[in-house]
Amino acid sequence: MSEQMERIKTLIIGSGPAGYTAAIYAARADLKPVMYTGMEPGGQLTTTTEVDNFPGYPEGIDGPTMMMQLQQQAERFGTEVRIGMITAVDFSDEFGGIHKVTVDDSQVIEAETVIISTGASAKYLNIPSEQRLRGGGVSACAVCDGFFYKGQEVAIVGAGDTAAEEASYLANICKKVTMLVRKDYMRASKAMQHRVNSIDNIEIKYNTEVDEVLGDQVVEGLRMVNNETGEKEEIAITGLFIAIGHKPNTDIFKGQLDMDETGYIITQPKSTKTNKPGVFASGDAQDKIYRQAVTAAGTGCMAALDAERYLATVESKETVES
Repeated sequence: MSEQMERIKTLIIGSGPAGYTAAIYAARADLKPVMYTGMEPGGQLTTTTEVDNFPGYPEGIDGPTMMMQLQQQAERFGTEVRIGMITAVDFSDEFGGIHKVTVDDSQVIEAETVIISTGASAKYLNIPSEQRLRGGGVSACAVCDGFFYKGQEVAIVGAGDTAAEEASYLANICKKVTMLVRKDYMRASKAMQHRVNSIDNIEIKYNTEVDEVLGDQVVEGLRMVNNETGEKEEIAITGLFIAIGHKPNTDIFKGQLDMDETGYIITQPKSTKTNKPGVFASGDAQDKIYRQAVTAAGTGCMAALDAERYLATVESKETVES
């Protein structure tokens, strides 16, 4: 049976800016990459209506179109893009070892190198009106989408450092920022709390949660509820930003790869190398700080270069030993 098993030189798990950039570089290096797209082909950017901050698009571009173009570019150089989900992995501990992965709980394939680009998923409140208006004024990335609300009134949900940082960012470009904090205190560091409290156009509402996002096609307002008194209040806004965290899509690698307490894959400094030889991690699966399309693409490039150098070293060692 092992003789019939498919052997891949470079397997890329997950699509998106990191995966497709890795594929472009790997294909050009003749690593014959095969990509499995995962359950969200194109990644988080496929849910973004407008990408305005990726270099090379002076007029901006919508997320799905950008991902389609990246896929076409990767395929032009020979990447084989497959629709499918990697459901289990068995990574080798040996230098030059072969990694086994299971596709859709059925087919097992072998890979000499693996590039992980499974990304992370933003956490949402999961209320119907919020989900309905995602892309119509509801966003999980203020840095990505805040520009579109310049001079307008917006709200942000969250209480940690990320929420505080994004509220500060929005306050620089928006007329007013209403910050909803579920408890009677913020989890953000004291320094970030001081920053938020010192900005005049940020209003913090404690013990406050989203009751409903108002609007048919786009966000027009927000109904909030005080979780202590039950009192409800409506405000007019055009944008709602959710900053309650991200979850890296790395569950299938647990027990095999080193991760931090939240599930982000740990890579060696200034590289994409994991604790398993021949396995590399790129994009939001290992980056919890920047989480931008352009930084994900950069680490995708790094992963492909790391994979190319690894395979060259393995080949060189095998030549010497033979």
